[in-house]
Amino acid sequence: MFKGHPKGLYVFLFANMGERFGYYTMIAIFTLFLQAKFGMTAKEAGHVYGLFLFGIYFIPLIGGILADKVLGFGKTIITGIVLMIVGYSLLANTSNDLVGIYVALAVISIGTGFFKGNLQAMVGRLYDQSGMGKLRDAAFSLFYMGINIGAFFAPSAAEAMNNFIMKGDGFIYSGKIPELANEYLLSGGAFDKTAELTRLAKENIIAGTYQFSNLTNFCHDYINSVSNSYNYGFGIAAISILISLIIFVAFRKHYKHIDGKVGVKKTEDPNTIEIPNLSKAQTKKRLIALGLLFLVNIFFWMSFHQNGFTLTLFARDFTVTRVSPATYTLFDLRSLLPIIAAIIGVIFMLDKKAKGTKKLIGAAMTVAGLIIAYFVISGYNPSGMPINPIKFQHFNPIFIVFITPIIIGIFAKLNKKGKEPTSPRKIGIGLILAAFSFGIMVIASLQFGNSNDLVSDAARVTPFWLIGTYFSLTISELFYSPIGISFVSKVAPPKLAGIAQGGWFASTAIGNLLAGFIGAFWDGWQMWQFFLLLVVMLTISAIFIFSIMRILENATND
Repeated sequence: MFKGHPKGLYVFLFANMGERFGYYTMIAIFTLFLQAKFGMTAKEAGHVYGLFLFGIYFIPLIGGILADKVLGFGKTIITGIVLMIVGYSLLANTSNDLVGIYVALAVISIGTGFFKGNLQAMVGRLYDQSGMGKLRDAAFSLFYMGINIGAFFAPSAAEAMNNFIMKGDGFIYSGKIPELANEYLLSGGAFDKTAELTRLAKENIIAGTYQFSNLTNFCHDYINSVSNSYNYGFGIAAISILISLIIFVAFRKHYKHIDGKVGVKKTEDPNTIEIPNLSKAQTKKRLIALGLLFLVNIFFWMSFHQNGFTLTLFARDFTVTRVSPATYTLFDLRSLLPIIAAIIGVIFMLDKKAKGTKKLIGAAMTVAGLIIAYFVISGYNPSGMPINPIKFQHFNPIFIVFITPIIIGIFAKLNKKGKEPTSPRKIGIGLILAAFSFGIMVIASLQFGNSNDLVSDAARVTPFWLIGTYFSLTISELFYSPIGISFVSKVAPPKLAGIAQGGWFASTAIGNLLAGFIGAFWDGWQMWQFFLLLVVMLTISAIFIFSIMRILENATND
């Protein structure tokens, strides 16, 4: 899986991993932060969420033009990283009002736009060399796996900071309190849930560290504590992205040969990379294929990015807040990572090609992993452990990390038999799998009938509905996203490599914008109807992709 790839791929992989760790640390708590600190409704938070994601994914189009025509890839990427560090640092300011938050989000969006698409264009450029094209899909799958290693640890980092700050203030996190506290403070005395809020307040105070005096003071103090914990989480993102900057600059020697503006090289200008010319007909055919894919791309990401919005709200409001110790191992990295290490150790031991040293390492990993997991799990409360809705965000990236090698292996075997699906067909399969994924949520939502209001603990559902959805959605993402990026890098006219990646992200941006704005349906429709809408749109998108399959496949044949 890792053989034959240039070293530049790993520079880009680790630089992107740091940036994505920061981004997903932020996105795991972003909607919760807006609702806790500013008392936003789901609809209002969804609008901010959608506009932010729109900026994150639309500005790469501008970043691509800047890289292709003005600065070159390296300088544009470094500029973007610096802007992201500034933006996340601004977001970490605990004294921010909404204007300060919006300024920080704008700076982050511009920085990410300069960074994201251009880094992927550089990955594609590595594989434009003769003999490297056959590794392109695998390279983007590995690159994508690196992204998600960073994303996997992000929710745990956000949760750890949340717990650390709130514990210092004398509080325990409860997803119910911020909404009720904001309602209480805005009610002017006309609040009909005082008894419930008082009960929750006393249940989520750490004895001996916070003295409850009255409900008004408690609400102010609790909201400030949870909001500040999220601000410090944004600070983690700034540090992570600084590490990305160090990696990208320190290891430039591994990619400097592909760093620069594109053009037909007529001088010895070291900042110009020579590329082949395409005819107008070839360019037109490729751009039509890309345009059709970008249209479908809108609907995939509009649906997929419900993970940071309505799926998070479902986790907070309709999923149980306490689980058995066995289930909690899936949410706690202290037990999950040792179990993963033990599983890897078993794989090493069962590998027929492995030598004695590798088998011994595998045995050591298995034994050590199981021992550590046992001691961690034995410390859990047998009656149940609380789960934070933030932690659901780590299932998608961990599934990606472990499923990616399996899918790459399957494609490699199919390739040897001459049966590997083309990139466009993989994309179509991904859309079908995404529709199936949200079908799971349709079933999960049916039991709540007409109610989208907060439900009692007894009425909440098992977390395995969401875990199953994330598992299926991850497989669909692996068929769709890295393959789609690879397809864009393959089909894009060489003079427009950065702009083409920007176009992919611009269409993603429109989908992200819609992801937030369809929050109006979440508040007004029954939940099963909302998720059914996603199923229908993804199914129609899949049918459309297969109807234009010949156009897409022919675009890669010239």
